[in-house]
Amino acid sequence: MQVGLSVYNIDAGDLVDLARAAEDAGFASLWLGEHVVLPVGYSSEHPTTGTRTAARRPHRQPIVDPATKLLDPLVALAACAAVTRRITLATGILLVPLRPPLLAARMVHTLHGLSAGRLVLGVGAGWLREEFEALGAPYDSRGRRLAESLQIMRAAWGGGPFVHRGEFFQLERLQLCEQPVHVPVIMGGNSDPALRRAARLGDGWFASGTPELDEACRLRERVLAYRAEMGPGGPFRLFARVGGADPDAVERYRAAGWDHVLVWADRVWPPGSDLEAKRASLAAAARALGLVPEPPVGRVPA
Repeated sequence: MQVGLSVYNIDAGDLVDLARAAEDAGFASLWLGEHVVLPVGYSSEHPTTGTRTAARRPHRQPIVDPATKLLDPLVALAACAAVTRRITLATGILLVPLRPPLLAARMVHTLHGLSAGRLVLGVGAGWLREEFEALGAPYDSRGRRLAESLQIMRAAWGGGPFVHRGEFFQLERLQLCEQPVHVPVIMGGNSDPALRRAARLGDGWFASGTPELDEACRLRERVLAYRAEMGPGGPFRLFARVGGADPDAVERYRAAGWDHVLVWADRVWPPGSDLEAKRASLAAAARALGLVPEPPVGRVPA
């Protein structure tokens, strides 16, 4: 089983330190979540509000409040790519409908190159209406815009000229890159429409929030059933958060057939501590989870 870290509400410099330490400790991946802005006084509720998934949220804090530290995930992960060589870098998740798809495709293509192909693109439709309104992006059509944006982005990464004519975008003969690149797309969300989109369009699925194991397994079976019904076939990776670095909890996920789990980073990289204490905490968690540390390889020294 691979164990990664799910990160949110962190300073940019602290994230870079975490990426370097996580690679050294043997974590397989680093996933960075996104919101672009805080709409002060918003009334939208996260889809997991009122569920056991919400009850397991770190510190049960609001997802976006005035104290939340927000980063652009593509910019921040580029900095992480510069100081690491092995760890998978992932957006968990990128709110694709907030962006013009060609701009997103260009940024992702650049980060794919900077990371030597270690990027995994986790994407979702979003839930915070006021954020969409602040950025001038349509909210009610966000699911359809996500699907069409992914179609454009994949065509752009396919190499050479392409044309697109869809519901929202009309693109004449364009080229983003000459040679094709493959960026795995992992789609987030627990709602039925999100599970169907993931099955039909994704290379994998990422559970929203921190569901209990039985709920995570129930959602997994639904998305796999939809995949069998409508998906293109091929590998389909599944990711779920387990909250803290509890070896027993991680073992229960492994026994239930999960290959990839994510631990909330703030449980093992304590906010407010100095760097030495953070690295010691992370290394201790990695040892408890049975991860094998590897020596740094050809990167900028700490």
